[in-house]
Amino acid sequence: MKRPDFMALAFEEAEAAAARGEVPIGAIVVHGGKVVARAGNRTRELNDATAHAEILAIREASDKLGSERLTGHDLYVTLEPCTMCAAAISFARLRRLYFGAADDKGGAVVSGVRFYASPTCHHAPDVYAGIGETRAAEILKDFFKDRRDL
Repeated sequence: MKRPDFMALAFEEAEAAAARGEVPIGAIVVHGGKVVARAGNRTRELNDATAHAEILAIREASDKLGSERLTGHDLYVTLEPCTMCAAAISFARLRRLYFGAADDKGGAVVSGVRFYASPTCHHAPDVYAGIGETRAAEILKDFFKDRRDL
């Protein structure tokens, strides 16, 4: 049986977010080769600055499992997480983080504050950057280009 392309599913969530007028970022929580939760940004729809794709996916997975800890789970996200999301990933004890494009302005994993390298970070997931990086960057560029052209 072919293993699902989890980053492709994250891109589906990102595209759905763009269709809703949200910044196109998607996230998928996976455990044992199965999708546990999936989400795209909903900050505008929910009038909630914390409604980033990563946070929403973590909330959904935690609710399904009845636990704030997602030990052994992996997160696939189309853009490098910001500081808030990097902290949530750490607090949820996610095992691995896979992300697409780096975010020089708002990222906090390989850019900016590099949250997981901080001595105050209690848990750092294994990080795999650049998964589908070109597509992730194109989705974001196209979204913001379309906004400028309006």
